Amino acid sequence: MVSFRPPKTTQSAVPLKPPKGHFFFAGRAYPRVAWWKRANLRRLYIYIVVLILTNTANGFDGSMMNGLQSLTYWQDYFGEPRGAMLGFFNSSMSLGSLIGLFFTPYLIDWKGRKIGVAIGCVIMLIAVAIQTGAQNIGMFIAARLILGFGDTIVLGSAPLLIAEIAHPQDRAILVTLSGASYHSGAFIASWVTYGTLQLKSDWSWRLPSLLQSICSLIILGFIFFMPESPRWLCNKDRHEEALAMFARWHGEGDADDEFVQLEYAEVRAAIALDREHNRTSWSDFLKTKGNRKRIIIITAIGFFSQWSGNGLISYYLKYVMDNVGLTDPQTQLGINGGMKTLALCENFLFAFLVDKLGRRPIYLISTIGTFVMFNIFTIISARYDIEPRAPLGKGFIVSIFFYGIFYDIKSGIMAGYTTEILPYGLRAKGFTWLNFCVTAALFFNQFVNGIALDALAWKYYICYCVFLAFEIGVIYFCIVETRYTPMEEIAKFFDGADAVDVGEAALMDVKEQGIARGEKDGSVSHIEEVTK
Repeated sequence: MVSFRPPKTTQSAVPLKPPKGHFFFAGRAYPRVAWWKRANLRRLYIYIVVLILTNTANGFDGSMMNGLQSLTYWQDYFGEPRGAMLGFFNSSMSLGSLIGLFFTPYLIDWKGRKIGVAIGCVIMLIAVAIQTGAQNIGMFIAARLILGFGDTIVLGSAPLLIAEIAHPQDRAILVTLSGASYHSGAFIASWVTYGTLQLKSDWSWRLPSLLQSICSLIILGFIFFMPESPRWLCNKDRHEEALAMFARWHGEGDADDEFVQLEYAEVRAAIALDREHNRTSWSDFLKTKGNRKRIIIITAIGFFSQWSGNGLISYYLKYVMDNVGLTDPQTQLGINGGMKTLALCENFLFAFLVDKLGRRPIYLISTIGTFVMFNIFTIISARYDIEPRAPLGKGFIVSIFFYGIFYDIKSGIMAGYTTEILPYGLRAKGFTWLNFCVTAALFFNQFVNGIALDALAWKYYICYCVFLAFEIGVIYFCIVETRYTPMEEIAKFFDGADAVDVGEAALMDVKEQGIARGEKDGSVSHIEEVTK
């Protein structure tokens, strides 16, 4: 049986780099699995790619809303909304998301991650139908509210499911790809709206709205074939099903595989520990130093993801470009498409480097770079206001592209970093809190930015210049490096002397059962090889 009182950790709270071709698990180095050679693991990763489409749909929406505002048929149909009306129009989806956050953690902890994804997709399809057939701006806004409600359930469920079913060797990359996939949707939407500019009817904006349904339909087609989170199954005392999941998808059907048993035992030990200490309520975020640090980091990266000036570029790029004389719709949509293309390539590149570079360096490089570039295009905008000149407009385009390069370095890792630093008992609530911070920041930005841009034009950018300087300080002093570390073992970086070594507890349990290969056939067991 799993030890319900695992020993205190004796490991250094500093991530160690595993030997080439290996990954760490339970303090030991294991050879990396050639996933493409294993039929069940290949199939699992196909399912994970489908789950990654949840954020593709989210990115499609964000970029589509930016593109629609450059379409003359959309502007004419809805009476060219500006100021408070435009702000409410852009923020209505975030408002719907905020409402959905009250239900999400309880739903996915009660019924499971898969059900959360399915319910969210159904709600989003209903919203897309209303949005595509909208007859007035009120109907369009109502659709956006419903869309946000469904979207927050999907985005609160899918990253957790990915993190909890992925093989440990690839977990960080796959969850980071989930975050990075926002830009795959943004890329598609930016060029779709560029293409529909040629349609001389209301279908120039209705067609992009309709195309939002594609990702949700694909996800619904696959979701019930996917495995449920083994961590959720263990938490519901469905231990045989959890072991069967690990055996089928990580061990090609071998329930006696050493690594499968070790992985299963570690999950059981971590969940048993949460139960023993009853660490599952919202108040537990404030009870220990480690949990307080976790919630501070999650709150910071949630707000920073939207308060770094990117809200202006995501939802108000048309009006930002108008302020420097770039008013041609084709030029605006071309710039938008080019930025999304660059972001897509960059995000997928950095997803595969997340363990090599580390979380903290990525956040620091990104935040410092965005601070520098945002100041540059603020200065360019100020000079253009004094003396409008074409070279300044070109300089603005260059600076905004470099801003996007630096911002997008970090944009994929937020979901992965949040899921890995949270213990299971608080994971759904903590991830919901992250989504609350992101959505609250979005709602504020989308509503206030429209009003502020009308009133202050480029002077409003100064607020973000100041806030980005603040971000650099918080990132430098608060972000904890976690690379190369299995999900259940990251507690040692936050809880210090209070942390318990669930990896060692799982190891003891596996050895008691005689699962180690050295005890079964006389060969040298990986469990006995401690590779530093």
